[in-house]
Parts: sequence; C-alpha cells; structure tokens
Amino acid sequence: MKQLMLGNAAAARGLYEAGCCVVSSYPGTPSTEITEEAAAYDEIYAEWAPNEKVAMETAFGASLAGKRSFCGMKHVGLNVAADPLFTVSYTGVNAGMVIAVADDPGMHSSQNEQDSRHYAAAAKIPMLEPSDSGESHAFFKLAYDLSEQFDTPVLLKMCTRVAHSQSVVDTGERVERPVKPYEKNIAKYVMMPGNAIRRHPVVEERTRKLAEYAETSPLNRVEDGSDHSLGIITSSTCYQYVKEVCGDKYPVLKLGMIWPMPAGKLRDFAASVEKVVVVEELDPFIEDYCRSLGIPVTGKELFPLEGEFSQNLVAEKLGLPVPHGVKLDEAVPARPPVMCAGCPHRGMFYTLKKNKVTVLGDIGCYTLGAVAPLASIEMTLCMGASISATHGFNKALGKDSEGKTVAVIGDSTFMHSGMTGLANIAYNQSNSTVIILDNSITGMTGHQQNPTTGYNIKGDPAGKIDLEALCRAMGFERVRVVDPYDLAACDAVLKEELAADAPSVIISRRPCALLKYVKHKAPLVVDVDKCRSCKSCMRVGCPAISMKDGKAAIDSTLCVGCGVCSQLCKFDALKEGK
Repeated sequence: MKQLMLGNAAAARGLYEAGCCVVSSYPGTPSTEITEEAAAYDEIYAEWAPNEKVAMETAFGASLAGKRSFCGMKHVGLNVAADPLFTVSYTGVNAGMVIAVADDPGMHSSQNEQDSRHYAAAAKIPMLEPSDSGESHAFFKLAYDLSEQFDTPVLLKMCTRVAHSQSVVDTGERVERPVKPYEKNIAKYVMMPGNAIRRHPVVEERTRKLAEYAETSPLNRVEDGSDHSLGIITSSTCYQYVKEVCGDKYPVLKLGMIWPMPAGKLRDFAASVEKVVVVEELDPFIEDYCRSLGIPVTGKELFPLEGEFSQNLVAEKLGLPVPHGVKLDEAVPARPPVMCAGCPHRGMFYTLKKNKVTVLGDIGCYTLGAVAPLASIEMTLCMGASISATHGFNKALGKDSEGKTVAVIGDSTFMHSGMTGLANIAYNQSNSTVIILDNSITGMTGHQQNPTTGYNIKGDPAGKIDLEALCRAMGFERVRVVDPYDLAACDAVLKEELAADAPSVIISRRPCALLKYVKHKAPLVVDVDKCRSCKSCMRVGCPAISMKDGKAAIDSTLCVGCGVCSQLCKFDALKEGK
C-alpha cells in the first residue's frame, strides 16, 4: 500500500517489515522518530537506553541471541557508541544488526557538523545512504539481508532532510524470521588479543567481498543523460537536488551504498563522460575516494565544506540558471531561540547570573541559558562534559575558581554520561558544585522518558532512579533539592553550597512546563498603575513578558503563572490572575 511517510517513519516501517524484534536507542534529533515509530509496533520490543553505547551493546546482545536488532542515534551519538562499533565489526553478528546514524548538515540541532561516513570506512562496516522515504524503507529492509549475508552490522546514514521530509512509500507486510540459534564460539565473540588478531583478516576479506557486491548492487545505479560533457557522482539529498536542477541533462552515478564504494563502476562512469563533478554535503568523502583511484574529479573546488546544500546552490555551482527569488522590502526581525514561558530552568539561570558564577554547561534545551538576557552558560562541549570540565577547571585554578564555578546538567544528560564525571569529583575531591536541572523528562528531543522519570518508552511504569540517593551513594554528603520557581531559595542554597568546603550537588527540580500532566496557575496580570517601567521583570527573558506603551505586558496565551517575574518586581505590579 502506498503511503506518504516521513523518512524516519519509513525507516521504522522497514525495520518492522524486515522482522526486527529488538530496538534500543537514545533520542537525538534528527534520528529520534525512528525509534518512536518502531515502538508503536507491538511485535517489536523498543526501549530508550541511558546512552548510545548502551543502546548499541543491547542491540548486539539481541543479535547474538538470534533476533534481528536495531539501534539509532544522531551523528554525535555515534561518537559515544564508537567503542562497541569498532569491535562488533570484528565479531560480526548472529542475526542481522542495523545501526542508524543521522547527520545534521547545517547544525539545526547539533553542536558540530561531523560526517559519519568516515566511521564506516574506519570501522570497516558497510554503510547505506537513502535519499528519500521510499529508499529509507527499502534500504532498512535490505540492510538486514546484507548483515546476515556478510556477517556484519550495517550502518544506515540518514540526514535531517531525509529524516524529516515526506515522500511516497510502498509498504508491505511483516515477515517473521525464525530465531537464529546461538552457538558458543569463543574465537569469534571473545575479543581478547589472541582472538581479535585472527578476526582482522576476516574483516578485510569481508570488505573485499562487499566491494564486489557494490559493483553490481542496484543500490548504486547510473542514470544516463543527453549531454556527456559532464557526469555527476552524488548520493543522499544531493541526488535529489541534482535531479531537480539537471533533470536528464547529465549522466548521474547515484551511490546508495556509500561504503565500500564500487571502484570499477566509478572508473567506468568517469570514462563515459568528459568531466566528473562530485556533489556531496560536508566532507569530500566520495571525492577523496575517487582521487585515490586516479579519477580526476571536481568537488570541493566548487561546493562548500559547510552547511546544507539547496537546489539553487547546486544550480549556481554547475553554471545553470538560478530561479529569481522574491525579497521582502522590510527586514524581518531576528527571532533567536528562547526557553519557553514557565521553563523551570529560567529561575536557576537568573540566580547564577545574579551571583556572577562561572557556569559550565551541557547538552539540552537548558543550553539556551547561554542566550541573552540570561547569558549564564560559558561552555558547552558534549554530553556530560559540564561536570568533568568543572572538575578540571577547579583543579587547575584551585581557590581562584572554587566557590565561583558550577556545572549545570539535565537529568537525562546526567544519566547519559554525567555519572562518571560526578564519580571523578567524588574520587579526586575537587571542591565543585554540580547543579542537576531535573525537569522530569528528556526535553530537547521531544519529551522522551529516561531512567529518572519512572516510565518507559510506551509510558508504562518502569524502574526509577532516585537522584538524591544516587549522588549520596557516589560519595556526596551535601545534596540539596530546590524549586527553581523560588528565587529566594535558589539564591540561598547556591550561596551556601558555593561557600561550603566540600563537593556538592544541587538538584533544581520542577517538571517541564510543556508536559501535559503539569497543572499551571492562571496567567499573571499587570497593574499598570503600579508599574514603574523599570523593566526588572524583563531580566528573566520570558517570552510572555513585553513592554507596551511603556508598561509591562503579559501575554495570557503564553504565561503559565509561575511567578518568577513577580519576584523581581519591587512595586508589586505583577499580580496572580483568575
């Protein structure tokens, strides 16, 4: 049956139809919906793991047991899972194992623009790269067959445009697969040096066989054109841009299997045209491989190394007509991202700024604490780095930074990779303060559950980690809990913990204001007669507050009545509404 589907939904459908039984992932845009959609199928066991490394190891365990498995993550998540990735390449699999990694050209929701294709080459694992929803569906199904045929995990590289755009998918029925019996095989699965050294030649031979497969696979196809003065090699969304711009004018070699690449097909294609141009986003991965084969190509001399491409960019760089756009006569005001009205993090960040504290931050929606007017966070690196970096910062500067520096990290990020950093503080004893921003959900990627919420991916009751007990068990005697809506309490607790001569944890706890079960108060109202236009209420950067006709104004459609702004008003102009 033909359906219009998001690329991520189509990928999940492919998993379902291929008989996948176990899915373990960590949410990360733009990959999240693959797992959310897969969880909707009753035949698939799906879960959110604490991090990507755990997810990949779980998927490997399921494969080892004989059932087809999957794990999904965004590009930076593959960094976290790189340890098992490189070794599962050596062990191979039992039942099929598929790994999706979603890149983010343009950094719509990421801290870097890394190109995951390098992981496929470095780990010697095949990688497929769909260019639309239809291919996402088909490639994910095929990946399981390749995984079992070649005894390897298979990487599927998505990207933001493929994951979050829609196209037609021809869906089918699920095919149940018999459980592949698990057989004890120490030489294959126990990667001690004596065994691993014997597996490396197996990996190299597998790569040679996969390269032979790539030569004749329909994943890599040549589409002829009328003008052979130019030939284009491309993949993923760039293929869509090339076809929209060029139509059938130039021959196109479309690579659906991006590693290993078909050397013979590339040479034959280059020989059939006068000039070859490689169109690919981010790094010159295809281009460099072509050059290693002695094929003269043009690539990054024309196209940028940074950002997403577009139809107009491709047309411009290929010397084709670029459609004229329409420009507004007036400049559109910038709308930088901002924490939501009633966000529980706002009060804590205001308190940190007020006390002129150096704040080392982490990955989550609270990273917006770096944005004016709060402008509190001074560093964000990767998941969990806030705690480790604060420890190093304080060890380097000693008394010059202790009592003036804190780490801030969300509850989900803390479970992901903050615990080891916290253990380091406890073990190596820096006088560091860590603030866990517990909003009871994984907020940035769309309200996924995590080990601190007490619910699993389906919303059913699950194991719940007690953050206070955990921190104390890790060696912290000073563990405080504070409501970030209470500015006076936040200020008092922060001052006390910074002054204490001991490591400490502050848990800033209030649920995300957007959670459906959170009951809000009535919107605040402004007593314009009392308002002195001092703009103190504006210092928290709440989008529900503005100035109109020289007076504070509350947008009743946004305000959740949290009362943080009213605590800043010295003239009692902000009142509880009805």
